Amino acid sequence: MSQAPPTLSATYASPTSSPFTITQPIPASTDVTSNNPAAYLSSLRTAAASVQDDINKELTRRMEEDKAREAGSATGGVSIDEAKEEENYGEEVVEDDEEN
Repeated sequence: MSQAPPTLSATYASPTSSPFTITQPIPASTDVTSNNPAAYLSSLRTAAASVQDDINKELTRRMEEDKAREAGSATGGVSIDEAKEEENYGEEVVEDDEEN
């Protein structure tokens, strides 16, 4: 009977958003019962860093969605030109009013 390869999993839960789980396999060549615990710990460290990176990407994506949703409702559905906002950051912008 073959054992399933070891994995590292993390589940994120929040009262305001849907939970998600990230799972990263740990290479089967490094077994906790092997004679080389340093190799197993190294693989585990690599898997943990990968899981953390994936969690950060997912949370960043969700934050950007929230910001876009809030900006849309705050501006009455009018989109904001992020590039223009960034270009003019910290400066007073006087818009030219053309009169006919």
